[in-house]
Amino acid sequence: MTKRKPKIGLALGSGGARGFAHIGVLKVLDAHGIQVDMIAGSSMGSFIGCFYANKIPPDMMEKLALNLKRKHWLDFGVPNLGFVTGAKAKELIRLLTHGKNIEDLAIPLAVVATDIETGERVVFREGPVDVAVRASISIPGIFVPERVGDRLLVDGGVIDRVPITVVKDMGADIVIAVDVAQFDTRMEVKSIFDVIAQAIDVMEREILRYRMLSADLVIRPNVGHYSSISYSGVAEIIEEGERCALEHIDRIKELIENWEDEGWREQTNENK
Repeated sequence: MTKRKPKIGLALGSGGARGFAHIGVLKVLDAHGIQVDMIAGSSMGSFIGCFYANKIPPDMMEKLALNLKRKHWLDFGVPNLGFVTGAKAKELIRLLTHGKNIEDLAIPLAVVATDIETGERVVFREGPVDVAVRASISIPGIFVPERVGDRLLVDGGVIDRVPITVVKDMGADIVIAVDVAQFDTRMEVKSIFDVIAQAIDVMEREILRYRMLSADLVIRPNVGHYSSISYSGVAEIIEEGERCALEHIDRIKELIENWEDEGWREQTNENK
C-alpha cells in the first residue's frame, strides 16, 4: 500500500497590518516546495489567504502590498457603524480573486467572521469571496460591518483569532498556524483608531490565552511592536514573516516526512 501524502492546512490569524507577515511565511513555503492543501483565515489572514488560494504568487502579493496606497482601498465616510465604508477594500478583493466564489478557488478556503448581534462564529466555505473576506476584515468600530443575509458581520478575530479548529475540520492532517498577535509589547496610543485596535488586540489575546493552540506547529513572527492599523512598516513585517518561517522550515519538513496515516500503518502492521 502506497503511503498517503499528508494534507497540509494553514491557519492564518488576524492582526491587521501585522498580517502582512503571512506573505513572508507563504514565500518560504513556496520556495521550499511545501504544498498547501487548504487554508482557514481570520481577518487579515483571510485577506492574504484568499489571494494565495487564487494562485497569486507571494512575490506578487508583496509587490502589491508595498505599492498599494491607502487611498486605493480605504474609503472614509461619516461615522455611523464605522469610519471606513469598506467598498474599496471589497472591490480590491473582487478584482484580485476575479469575482470568484470561494468554492471555485484553486485551494480550498474557509473565511471566519463574527456575528456581532449573536456573538456566533460564522465560517464561509462557499459564496462570493469578496463578501466573505470583507466581512472577516471588518474591525469593529473602524470598518462598517458587512450585512450578509440576516447577519451583521465583523472581524473574524473577535471570536477566533487563529482558526486552527476550522482548518482541522476541513480535513488537514498537519496544521501550520501563523499567529501575528501582539505579545508583551507596549503599544503607544495616539488616536481613537489606536484605542479601538488596541482594545481588540487585548481582548483577542486574552481569549486565546485560555485556548490551546492545538496546531502541529505555530509560527509567531515578532511583529507585535507594529500597529495593527499602520501600514508604514509593510516591508519589515513581510521580512519578519519570512525570517520566522525559515526558522521553522526544517521542522515542517520533518513533520511531513514522519507523518503516517492510520490506513498506511494498519496495512503495514498486517503485512508484518
